[in-house]
Amino acid sequence: MNLEDIKNKISGIKRTKFGISIPELRKFARYIAKNDYKVFIEQNDNSSFELKLLHAFVIGYINDNIDNLLKYFEDFIPFVDDWAINDSLCQNFRIARKYQEKVWQFLMKYKESKKEFESRIVAVIMLSHYLNDEYIDRVIDVLDSLNTDDYYSQMGVAWAVATIMGKYPQKGFDYLKSDNCNLDRVTYNKSLQKIRESLKVSDEIKQKTKIMRKT
Repeated sequence: MNLEDIKNKISGIKRTKFGISIPELRKFARYIAKNDYKVFIEQNDNSSFELKLLHAFVIGYINDNIDNLLKYFEDFIPFVDDWAINDSLCQNFRIARKYQEKVWQFLMKYKESKKEFESRIVAVIMLSHYLNDEYIDRVIDVLDSLNTDDYYSQMGVAWAVATIMGKYPQKGFDYLKSDNCNLDRVTYNKSLQKIRESLKVSDEIKQKTKIMRKT
């Protein structure tokens, strides 16, 4: 199946009033990952939102060695210009759980990036695949230093902090109360908002955060 066949297939996917049917797109991504993924990866011009989202899903479903997968991931990053594509790419990259340190070192190449979605990629992969006893302290350190000059990077870090609070409430609370917390005012306050909106954070923690705010 070449790229034109894929584009024609996408155009025929059933859509809802909100846009493309994500379950159908995922199904098609699984098919590509099992069959023609190298052709798709090489030929896809990412000329539409649907093609970008399909690409993000395909990367997550491919059964290949980790070095090739990281290359596919890296080559796709410049096309990430939307939060949905960003988060689909990151959350579906579950191979990170198997190769934690290798993927971590890959992420560190983007730790100092000033690009909005590169920072969000780091934050979302960490909240999706690295909230465990071995990495939690390292995750907090990286989140504390990520670029948050732009809206979607701010929201990515805030989401990660709120997710930490749900799984490691004491560590999350100690971090936000610490004088060493370097989150800017907007990201800090958005983190508190997301914590209070989360279904995974206890009412006790939510109450404690009500008096916390950067001005």
